[in-house]
Amino acid sequence: MSDDIIVEAKDGEAAAKPKGSKKKLMIIIGAAVLVLGGGGGGAAFFLMGSDKAAAKTAEGEHADAEAEAEPEAEGEGEGEKGKDGKSAAYLDVPPLVVNLRSADGAARFLKVHFVLVPGKASSVEKLQGKLPLLIDAYQPFLRELRPEDLNGSGAVYRVKEELLVRATQTLGPDAVKDVLIQDLVQQ
Repeated sequence: MSDDIIVEAKDGEAAAKPKGSKKKLMIIIGAAVLVLGGGGGGAAFFLMGSDKAAAKTAEGEHADAEAEAEPEAEGEGEGEKGKDGKSAAYLDVPPLVVNLRSADGAARFLKVHFVLVPGKASSVEKLQGKLPLLIDAYQPFLRELRPEDLNGSGAVYRVKEELLVRATQTLGPDAVKDVLIQDLVQQ
């Protein structure tokens, strides 16, 4: 009989341990959920908060840029009328197709389509009259480009800046405010 009592006592201790273990396990799981939930919530708060601030800052800068651009567009006064009745002073240059200089002698071509934005000292009509001079200034630069010059995301920026520099050299300062590249296709 004494053996039965000892066995039962061992079973009772074994039964008591899982109850304590379950409580500890539940407490650990609850604490982990709170920590992870709090960390996730805090991360979301900080990430969402910075996006809104950046969006407001970008919106403010965009609004400032538009406010600065409106008087310039009104001062130019010449050009096509946009959808909202404001002056849209852009000169759409016909696409230029030039052959590229390649080391292996293979035929490679570049098609460039861009728009010119007249500066303070010019208008669309004045640029239209001087377009042959401008295209003549662009041709040597475009023909000297190599296919590897057009690799990467910075290629469009470099081509745009070089076109703007050549427009300024050819037509004078403040004749062209910006060059907007619409297409840059290499074959």
